[in-house]
Amino acid sequence: MACRTTRPLTPADDALLRTSIPCRFACPAQTNVPAYLEAIARDDFDEAYRINLRDNVFPATLGYACTRPCETACRHGQPGNGESVAICFSKRSAADFRSSPDPVVLEPLFPSTGKKVAIIGSGVAGLAAARELARLGHAVTVFERHHRPGGLLMLGIPHFRLPRDVVEKEIEQIRLQGVDIRCGVQIGQDIKLADLIEENDHVIIATGAQQPNIIQVPGSDLEGVEHGLRFLFRVNEQGSAVIGRRVVVLGGGFTSMDCARAAKRLDADSVAIYYRRTEADMYVSNNELEELQRESIALHTLCSPVEIVGENGRVAGIRFRRTQAGPRDASGRQSFKEIPGSDFDVACDTILLGTGQSHETAWAGKVLSSLLKHGGPGSGLNETSLPCVTQAGDFATGPRSIIDGIAHGKKCAYHVDALLMGRVRIGENLVSEPVETTGRDRALNAVPRHAMPCAEVPARTIGTPDELGYARESARAEAARCYLCHYVYEIDASACIYCHKCLEVKPLDTCIVKISGLLTDAEGRVTGYHEVEGGPEYNQLYIDPGACIRCHACVEVCPVDCIHLRRIDVVQATI
Repeated sequence: MACRTTRPLTPADDALLRTSIPCRFACPAQTNVPAYLEAIARDDFDEAYRINLRDNVFPATLGYACTRPCETACRHGQPGNGESVAICFSKRSAADFRSSPDPVVLEPLFPSTGKKVAIIGSGVAGLAAARELARLGHAVTVFERHHRPGGLLMLGIPHFRLPRDVVEKEIEQIRLQGVDIRCGVQIGQDIKLADLIEENDHVIIATGAQQPNIIQVPGSDLEGVEHGLRFLFRVNEQGSAVIGRRVVVLGGGFTSMDCARAAKRLDADSVAIYYRRTEADMYVSNNELEELQRESIALHTLCSPVEIVGENGRVAGIRFRRTQAGPRDASGRQSFKEIPGSDFDVACDTILLGTGQSHETAWAGKVLSSLLKHGGPGSGLNETSLPCVTQAGDFATGPRSIIDGIAHGKKCAYHVDALLMGRVRIGENLVSEPVETTGRDRALNAVPRHAMPCAEVPARTIGTPDELGYARESARAEAARCYLCHYVYEIDASACIYCHKCLEVKPLDTCIVKISGLLTDAEGRVTGYHEVEGGPEYNQLYIDPGACIRCHACVEVCPVDCIHLRRIDVVQATI
């Protein structure tokens, strides 16, 4: 049997990986999900944490607060396959059951380069970029205007969803990687942006998108109307518990969810969310919607605010108009139009706006601010009009999730490294290794997803986490449900005798198919296959890596050992 091989990743390799491991490529940071789940299943929580740390910088933090795009992509959750693996909860378990609480510092990728990079903002994008740049050998200083680093991890997410000590520990690991974090420094006041540009080889702006978007309806300036992000800052940073008795929250994203659930814990008599689109359009995870129901927070969709009603300068209610779906635009986005004569009023004394944010650049000064705007939200890694300034995270893309910010920060780091060094120094290799078995069987397909133990609703508070964490054995059992999609079964057509015993035991109709040939593109990517019933066209049995559940049944019945198994992985490589 061939030995372990490592070589530069080809387009065909990339296509195979993406077909086989959809969870990994649904993750913006491309976290090696099956590898760390496999490590947890064998009780190696240290290795699982290290895999996560390398890929996504904030493993424990994400274990509490990730949007979980990997779980939506998980093939275990496809029709007929059961429920998706609790990938996010498992990430938290990797941190919970490490053998030591000591910080974990990754090995450097290169020695010191003598280059200096300044990063403005210590949110996830800024810190992710900082850690990677430090590993690449650059001297990195992060400037933060608040008294502690972390950005929205500290200021915008409620304590009941994300304990602060978890974030602090992972920020400390970034410090120990060699990153200098300076808090209480206001760029534009304490230090001019022009001076940072002069004193450093490159500057990254990662100040996020914290400029509130205020809805333009009559009464939006009344007392009692507050942007949700400001409300969360006040509660999280200042410990303020001031809230009205009847709270209306506008919006359909995580800020709206956090505001509503925080208001409920601050003893508001009633809390309700109103959103102008449908539930399917909301940018939240399914578990957030489930928590709204558990906590008796009403959700009303297809409701557009038209006026905030006041008495003596203070909110007394809000008027809505019902909406209905209209045509889709060229991008496929659904439009909604208001229904005349459908107005209705809701009495309230507090309105929290989860209506989004944008970035602001006034701190940069008039001239430099105009140059920064040449990049603007959505411009990705543009250098704006300043060749030595790069944007990262929400400042570049507009408000997105934590994992999006981490991924963008890492990409920004590699981009800046290439600019500073005059060449690309980071690539990807495919590692392929023959193995005997995955250790799985088809019975694991029927094992239900392990529920996360949570505090009972009456016991929930503003300052303690709702999710209590898996027990160690539950964590291992949940991780063992993973299909281990980084293992690939392949049939050697030259050795196959077409006895069809594998077809007789296959658990799914499409995991092993009769074909007359594979479809490939110009770069060798497998794009599909010609399935046939038999006859003269039939010349191959094919195991579809996108359908296989790695149960090993085909190998066990094959009389000629023509089915081979290998473990594949894509790893970062220095060039």
